[in-house]
Amino acid sequence: MPTMLHVMTLLPLLFLALLPCIHGAALTTVLAPQERSCFYAWVDKAGEKVGFYFAVQSGGSFDIDYHIASPSDKVVLEGQKERQLDVVFTGNEVGEYAFCFENDMSNFNEKMIDFDITVESEPRLDAPLSGAALLTEHSAPLEDSIQKLDGQLTQVQRTQRYFRVWENRGFSTVRSTQSKLLWYSIIESLVVIGLSLGQVHLVRRMFEKGSTRRYRV
Repeated sequence: MPTMLHVMTLLPLLFLALLPCIHGAALTTVLAPQERSCFYAWVDKAGEKVGFYFAVQSGGSFDIDYHIASPSDKVVLEGQKERQLDVVFTGNEVGEYAFCFENDMSNFNEKMIDFDITVESEPRLDAPLSGAALLTEHSAPLEDSIQKLDGQLTQVQRTQRYFRVWENRGFSTVRSTQSKLLWYSIIESLVVIGLSLGQVHLVRRMFEKGSTRRYRV
């Protein structure tokens, strides 16, 4: 009984110790034409995992230029006319990383971007557990379950992001199609009205010319 009591007491502490330390930010930003915007994340230890995700939700062709710079101003990643990105890289330098978006290719359309930045430390067992040695065989299944749950939650999150992006793009396509149909209908109506007026004018001229003719008997 005392052993089981110690196990049940130490399991919550072990669970907290196994959880990775994650700092994240989920944001939405709007970039005007010819605008550049940067966001920053701090890495306090070399070797930490840095995750970066973004998706262009609206504007133009749904693309944007981006680049990631290290604290020493070295380019970590960069790309042009990207619609969506989901990457994880290792922060080898301690300091502030810059994540920048550039809307230079657009002169009229503003872009709405959904993105998040995560800084994740590797899981490490540093809690002061005096009886941790007793939990070796009990902690292994718990650690596996936590890792599987984390992977499943990450997959669900990516699936939700995927559907959200395509929902916004589909809505934009429908709205653009509706606008085109409206203008096509207006132009078609104007053409029909113009042809009708032209036909009426032509017929009137033909009858007016015919009525002014004189014939000898």
